[in-house]
Formats: sequence, C-alpha cells, structure tokens
Amino acid sequence: MNIRLLPLLLLAAFGMAVAAEVNYPLDAPAPDGRRPGGTISQSLPAPAIANEENKDLKRERNYPEQPPTIPHSISGYQIDKNGNKCLACHSRANSARSQAPMISITHYMDRDGQALAAVSPRRYFCNQCHISQNEVKPLVGNSFETIDKLLQDEANAPAKP
Repeated sequence: MNIRLLPLLLLAAFGMAVAAEVNYPLDAPAPDGRRPGGTISQSLPAPAIANEENKDLKRERNYPEQPPTIPHSISGYQIDKNGNKCLACHSRANSARSQAPMISITHYMDRDGQALAAVSPRRYFCNQCHISQNEVKPLVGNSFETIDKLLQDEANAPAKP
C-alpha cells in the first residue's frame, strides 16, 4: 500500500465514523427558506404555480441595456431550433401588422456588428434574456433604486460644505 494514501484513508474513515454517530431527530424543524414549514423528514406539497402576468403594458427598465420583460403570457409558445413564435409578431416584417414592438436592430447583427437579413442565431432564443412575469409577492425584500432616482435624490440633497 502506498504510504502517501494512508492519511487520506484515515481521514475518510474518521469522517465516516463521525457521520454514523450523528442522529438527527426526525421531527426537527426544517430550516425556513423559500418553502418554510414542516420538518426535516416531512415533505410538503409544492405551492401552486402562479399565474403569468398578462397585462400587455410596457414596463419601465431599471438600467440601460436591460432586456425588456415580456408583458404577456407565453405559455405554449414554441421557441426552439425549428421555430420561434415570438417572431410571428415581433419580427421586422410582422411588427407593423401586429402592432407589437419590433425586436431591436441589434438582434439582426452578428458578433462582428455586421447587419444580417434575418435574426442572428445567437439572438434567436428569446427566453435567454427576456422573461415573462408572474403575479406573486416578492420572496425577499428589495431596496433597488434606479439610477434616475439616485441622481434625482442627489440633486435634491442639500449642498455639503
């Protein structure tokens, strides 16, 4: 046996012995997290999936270059290598007819900035950047402020000597 492996084997044996001695009570409360309640050994049913927001209202963006969120339901939309349902309304050819906002011209450029006739393959899968919203309460608090709000607060603040 190789002498260099001996400390590693001893450490592994010690770890297994310690782990075998720990008896966790089955009725210990589970740590509160995104699905609070219950015990470690108890499985609770998952909460119901929330409804997608379907208001068709354009949302304000929080920072420059933020991809816009999707203001309507996309349940059942096909977005894969064989088809993209989003382009039925948002493509350059269809946006005037559907009155939907046309996708950005950056989606028609390759990685070198050259214009393309069709949507760039790297921009074809909309859900990589754009997401629909669900009607749920936030899981955690949020004190995010847009840059416009921060600049306005700074301008309104009294001058420092």
